[in-house]
Amino acid sequence: MKAPSEKWLSVLDLCPIPQGGTAAGAFRNSLDLARHAEAWGYQRYWVAEHHNIPGVASSATAVVIGQIASVTSRIRVGSGGIMLPNHAPLVIAEQFGTLESFFPGRIDLGLGRAPGGDQLTARALRRGLGSNGETFPQDVLELQGYFRPAPHRGAAPKAVPGEGLNVPIYLLGSSTFSAELAARLGLPFAFASHFAPDLLSTALKIYRTRFEPSEALDRPHVIVGVNVFAAETDAEAERLFTTLQQMFLNLIRGRPQQMPPPVDSMDRLWNPIEEAQVARMTRVSIVGGPDRLRAGFEALFAETGADEIIATAHIYDHAARLRSFEIAADVFHRLYPTTVPTSAALTP
Repeated sequence: MKAPSEKWLSVLDLCPIPQGGTAAGAFRNSLDLARHAEAWGYQRYWVAEHHNIPGVASSATAVVIGQIASVTSRIRVGSGGIMLPNHAPLVIAEQFGTLESFFPGRIDLGLGRAPGGDQLTARALRRGLGSNGETFPQDVLELQGYFRPAPHRGAAPKAVPGEGLNVPIYLLGSSTFSAELAARLGLPFAFASHFAPDLLSTALKIYRTRFEPSEALDRPHVIVGVNVFAAETDAEAERLFTTLQQMFLNLIRGRPQQMPPPVDSMDRLWNPIEEAQVARMTRVSIVGGPDRLRAGFEALFAETGADEIIATAHIYDHAARLRSFEIAADVFHRLYPTTVPTSAALTP
């Protein structure tokens, strides 16, 4: 069980494909990062479901999770998240029941209700399924039911494997909808402030004030998504950060591309309106050398009261990305030395 005063640091990975690279190369980088993240004391390693985005390779999320888990031994591995409206709940129960059977006690199931891509792709993924974001609460309850022991289920479908397995469920969101649902169901809540920070404070307040204890959790557990770009100097970290700024700029222009290399200056790449929009989307970011990271972690915990930070970093050069996560872990664990990484799930 996590003590209330403990702070955890985790990784969120989209398996980014660098400009001119391949999905195979992105997967190799992710496996390498996962091995290092475990050695550096990160609590969990989550992979996000996205589709039809040229610079993101994590579309077959459960498959990637299995590969990450196979090259690590302690760190928890899971989804951040599975976009449940894209799938039948029974299929997700079977997939994550399979993962839990291969890697007992290490698998997390984070769930979101967004499509994880454009609307045309969403329709292609949901062909004939009839599910949508409005049915998300019912889908979550159905999914939970497949994991419960049900000796008297009769002819009703069973998740094999899945039934009777302890696969902890987390709800993810960038609005108040999932915050309210997580509170009502007594589940941990992760806010996607690394790209949609506008409702961060409002969602966390709703989650905490309306939280109802459950079999899964006896008190609220908040995870905050953060862009963390670390380097030896502030200037180098800021340069690395221009890769993410370019990616968001491409997204708001409706032209997503592979992950671009950093640039010395963004001044000639955007106009003032675009600059302001990217700045708003990336507001929850910690960028700099060790001193700035230390101040950033302290400020974020003070602002949000989070239990856990899940860090993501689209950094073009793999060696620089590794170094960024290494510096972040070192700074974090010096700040919070009592934090002891564990493979145990959250328990009441």
